[in-house]
Amino acid sequence: MEFYLNGVKKNYQGSGDLNLLKYLREIENITTAKDGCSCEGTCGACTVEIDGKAKLACKTKMSSLEHKHVITTDGLELKIQEAFAHAFVAKGGIQCGFCIPGIVMSARSLLRTNPSPTDLEIKKAISKNLCRCTGYVKIVESIQYAAKIINGEIAIAESKSDGKVGSSLGKYDSKDRVLGKSKFVCDYKERGMLHGALKFSDHPRAIIKSLDVSKAEKLSGVVKIILASDVPGNRMTGLIIKDWPMFVATGETTRYLGDVLASVIATTEDIAREAVRLIDVAYEVLTPVSTVSEALSVDAPKIHSSGNILSVSKIKRGDVNNAFKNAMYSVKGTYYTQRIEHAFIETECALARPWDKGEIELLSQGQGVYVDRDGVAAILGIPKDKINVIQVQNGGGFGGKEDLSVQGHASLGCYLTKRPVRFFLTRPESLVMHPKRHPLKMDYELCCDDQGILTGLRTNIVGDTGAYASVGMKVLERAAGHATGAYQILNVDIEATSVYTNNVPCGAMRGFGVNQTAFAIESSIDELCRLGGIDRWEIRYSNALREGAETATGQRLVGGVGVRDSLMAIKNDFYNARYAGIACGIKNTGIGNGVPDIGRAKIVIESEDKIIIHHGWTEMGQGVHTMAIQTFCEETGLSPDKIKVVVETCNDTECGMTTSSRGTSLVGNGVIEACKQLKLDLKNKTVKDLVGQVYKGEWVCSFTTEAGAEPAGVDPVTHYSYSYAAQLVILNDDGTIKKIVAAHDAGKIMNPTLFQGQIEGSVHMGLGYALSEDFPMEDARPVHTKLGKCGILRATEVPIIEVVGVEARDKYGPYGAKGVGEVGLVPTAAAVANSFAIYDGKRRTSLPLELPQSK
Repeated sequence: MEFYLNGVKKNYQGSGDLNLLKYLREIENITTAKDGCSCEGTCGACTVEIDGKAKLACKTKMSSLEHKHVITTDGLELKIQEAFAHAFVAKGGIQCGFCIPGIVMSARSLLRTNPSPTDLEIKKAISKNLCRCTGYVKIVESIQYAAKIINGEIAIAESKSDGKVGSSLGKYDSKDRVLGKSKFVCDYKERGMLHGALKFSDHPRAIIKSLDVSKAEKLSGVVKIILASDVPGNRMTGLIIKDWPMFVATGETTRYLGDVLASVIATTEDIAREAVRLIDVAYEVLTPVSTVSEALSVDAPKIHSSGNILSVSKIKRGDVNNAFKNAMYSVKGTYYTQRIEHAFIETECALARPWDKGEIELLSQGQGVYVDRDGVAAILGIPKDKINVIQVQNGGGFGGKEDLSVQGHASLGCYLTKRPVRFFLTRPESLVMHPKRHPLKMDYELCCDDQGILTGLRTNIVGDTGAYASVGMKVLERAAGHATGAYQILNVDIEATSVYTNNVPCGAMRGFGVNQTAFAIESSIDELCRLGGIDRWEIRYSNALREGAETATGQRLVGGVGVRDSLMAIKNDFYNARYAGIACGIKNTGIGNGVPDIGRAKIVIESEDKIIIHHGWTEMGQGVHTMAIQTFCEETGLSPDKIKVVVETCNDTECGMTTSSRGTSLVGNGVIEACKQLKLDLKNKTVKDLVGQVYKGEWVCSFTTEAGAEPAGVDPVTHYSYSYAAQLVILNDDGTIKKIVAAHDAGKIMNPTLFQGQIEGSVHMGLGYALSEDFPMEDARPVHTKLGKCGILRATEVPIIEVVGVEARDKYGPYGAKGVGEVGLVPTAAAVANSFAIYDGKRRTSLPLELPQSK
């Protein structure tokens, strides 16, 4: 069979059932087409053109291609490539970039027949493409801009940005990523590379009676089968508590379906997966503990030897009973939020190879390379300096790539075989294995006086943390510490409990427990307004945190509190709307709670035209590398064109997990510290004079206190910084969402385009959380394992999103900056719920929300 690939005639003699995506990636080594859904046909990342029409490569059989012309981004005319690459960088249409090549191909197909499309036509054209980062707003803007370039209406003019803070410097290293040319971990290949596959448990709770790998071992191409007994070091992993086994051994009991019993290393991925199917396991099946109420019952089986309660966080301040006794109005309600999937478009992948300077070099997409290094070193039982972890920009994380998944398996496979080994999770495997957002049950009681001043809160929060700890105790701790929302309430009684079950683990996800409590507190405030006839905007403004006010934990805020400014930014729109819901948000920057936050950076002057910034944070689309560069340019006045950013553990710039909205804050402060001596040297020397010099910087916050603690002689400081927001959801007359206005206090907006993109993407995620997203489980088994059923909103389903920037400078952030990666979706679901209640008078207490009926 003959067909044309990027203009070159191909003679294909293989299986007609092979899909085009596998042919491109494995036979032609064309990796610009991506696999985000394991051929489910729902992500669109593999979109190519076939005879000028956008088609999904994963759904196209080779037998259908005879005499046809297939085009990938590699085969687009150079001027078309340049137009899209320039447009997406200039307009901020790219964040992680994993989905963008597929979107480019959908857009190119549209522009062939419709060179000047409307925004709606663009949204329809890319409706088969999922993006989890951007909210599609800047993607549409980028396609419009590319169309103008292609039509000759605009000439490409390369930006001459000085790169300083406040400029919209294009996202670092993104032009090739727009076209799929920059590699993700799954795109790398090594000479002699082996492939791994995992044998997962067939039951959420069962005793492993025997494990027979004899049939699998005999399969041609199988190199090694690895069991629990083969782990040379510690097979127990975990970010905080080491309660998560890398392998479950014979005689032990599984705790969820994602438990790994064995791994197979083979010459191809297909052989490895076939061998996994040949592994025979004998189980003694036990009844799983599938709900929190079951786990807390007196006769519940213990999921862990310590019991079924992972943690309890308590905060008590003031006199709550007296506050309710003297209140004018009080409300009570129980609120429920659902478990949801991160839905990063790039699933988990890791590649480990022998390292000539030690033992293992690991290409990781994880959210903390130094944490990955420490985890792998413990598994292998070797010193940390024998491992180098290279951070490869990932295709979205949102907290879901904090825990070790395949990094340890790839490293162990490499260590035992002395050959490069790659592990890649299919979408169903990813959905089963990695932690999700915590579903919470929240009993809320809230009261106020006759002036609408909030005087007391009593709440009990219970969360299903699933089979293993991950960071579940911290999520519930954060929920407790943010239980009063963006308001001062001086009398509180808060308790938050994290409970083990046999469900999929729950851990970090964008918002980290705060989205859930925002839904409860904001709904309760609106119920007080309904009860007392109180103005919904005024009650929020009157109670909003401000300079000198106290958070739920008793932290007295000093400077940089932008809640009221954010409320003022949406005030006119609120009063002009017929149906509108309002909600505010607060989100910590930094881990805090008594845990140090450390930012380190190292600047190496390699040559007159090449300066390297080393740091330890993960680039996953949010722009942390760009923040490092802009801070450097602001400090030194040097051109951003000279700078390269590298994140490798061998460079000794140890930082923690990229979490808690702290990347900008800590990388910025670290770079500022590293630049201090460099700035002095540049006063009387040129960059050429400084070639070979190394400048190191470190910024440490070690003064925070544990939530609920009352340290003697000092005021509690739960976090060193917070960001704030107010959002407004405006409905059409038929009850559908017309527009979302998102006013956000970033302290200092480091890069206006990237700031807007972060908020737009967050609002999109928050909107899905409110309306459609869910990852339900029955009897500790997922109801589905399909990306397309996770409820991610597509381009045609997203309303107008208007972002308003507020700058209330933070005391500790670089130039006053705060984190914005999470707060963007903290108030969204609550604002949607409140808008629906205004429309039809019905208070919804569970997410996802029931849609209102048109009047």
